[in-house]
Amino acid sequence: MPINLSKGQKVDLTKGNAGLDSILAGLGWDTNKYDGGHEFDLDVSVFMTGDSGKVETESNFIFYNNPQDAAGSVVYSGDNRTGAGEGDDESVKITLSKVPANVQKISFTVTIHEADARGQNFGQVSNAYIRIVDTAKNEELLRYDLGEDYSIETAIVVAEIYRHNGEWKFAAVGSGFQGGLEALCRNFGLNV
Repeated sequence: MPINLSKGQKVDLTKGNAGLDSILAGLGWDTNKYDGGHEFDLDVSVFMTGDSGKVETESNFIFYNNPQDAAGSVVYSGDNRTGAGEGDDESVKITLSKVPANVQKISFTVTIHEADARGQNFGQVSNAYIRIVDTAKNEELLRYDLGEDYSIETAIVVAEIYRHNGEWKFAAVGSGFQGGLEALCRNFGLNV
């Protein structure tokens, strides 16, 4: 039975889950009725940051044009342009033992492609979630449902996993941004 988290909650990921190494972060969403004439294309991006809270090398910014980091510790499944169907719309596989020692935090984000040009925002998105699965056991460990309180945001830091006292923890963040992927990149120290 997975642990269901609320915004702001933190939980141990590896402590109490002996041997946990290979996980999947599955993200999903639906779009509400929308008559703007454009499809929604939501994209997952991952920012691997050091002690400074900033991405230290461009290969630690994982997205559709850079599907994995140099160490192969974080691998993006690829872009799902419609979000149609049940289950995860996009996913990221993480091998915790391969994460470089200088990476302290892995942040999972979702943006709306061309949101400003298409007049779209997360207020038009529903049933958004992230779930963490132990891939060795095919067992969902935890889940965070975002809710629908994002009326103007075009990018969201959904959740993060981070190192703490030699273990990995999970935090349900749910922090919205205006300005899409560009705003997120600046937040994590990347020039765009």
